[in-house]
Amino acid sequence: MKRIVLFLLTNIAVMIALSITSTVVFSLIGVQMQEVFGEWSHLIVFAFVFGIGGSVISLLISKPMAKLSTGAQTIDGSEGEAERWLVATVEDLARRANIKTPEVAIYPGAANAFATGAFRNSALVAVSSDIMAQMSKEELRAVLGHEISHVANGDMVTLCLIQGVLNAFVILFSRIIAQIVANAGNGNERRRSNPFVYMTVVWTMEIALGILAMLIVCAFSRRREYVADAGSARLLGTPYPMIAALRRLGNLQPGVLPDSLKAMGIAQGRRTSLWSTHPALEDRIAALERAGVA
Repeated sequence: MKRIVLFLLTNIAVMIALSITSTVVFSLIGVQMQEVFGEWSHLIVFAFVFGIGGSVISLLISKPMAKLSTGAQTIDGSEGEAERWLVATVEDLARRANIKTPEVAIYPGAANAFATGAFRNSALVAVSSDIMAQMSKEELRAVLGHEISHVANGDMVTLCLIQGVLNAFVILFSRIIAQIVANAGNGNERRRSNPFVYMTVVWTMEIALGILAMLIVCAFSRRREYVADAGSARLLGTPYPMIAALRRLGNLQPGVLPDSLKAMGIAQGRRTSLWSTHPALEDRIAALERAGVA
């Protein structure tokens, strides 16, 4: 779940930065953005270039941003027995998934793990210090198999494409709405539109439409979690370690599982909300039991 949240936050930050930068640049050269978007074809090109561009930038910097945000430290196995086992396990699972071994990292924090990176053969797999302490090796191996499956399936790249297209539509529709509002009462005299009103509406609509876009991303993420769970079961040859790992997460005492973990999208209830990046643990367990992967 951290990979989704980090990607979304980075994507939002990049989009805001690009929007502000374009506004400042146009202002410095004395051009109103409404004039630039006088022809819809220009607006469409702008929306897709900036929308997809912002998503691609977010993807390309996802690894360093993940390390910076979580305090993850890469390891090579020479640090100790636990680290050596972790690196060897990732290498084995990566070989089974037919991808190059990702970077392996450990970060301080509650029971969690994530994978990220722009390329399937140059990814990062990280686990928290708590999950290493709270899970058995077989359970942790299943979690690593889950993350390796995300990498092998190219989920981050697919997410990037989906987010990029959504960004483009957010940019497009926010500016169409802003143009209509800014020109209200001016007839067809676009040059007389209020630039302050225009940009205020743009930024407001980008936030509102961006929230709707996030719902689509969350829905996609939930579907891919089921696929990654099944992928872990295939890599290990049995679904039971993944089932055990999911149950372990669900059985953690409230004092052990902090609020920060719940906020990151780990579902422990019986229902999955529209904002959840992961399905409920019970639903994921049920899907593995129904699939009967062996």
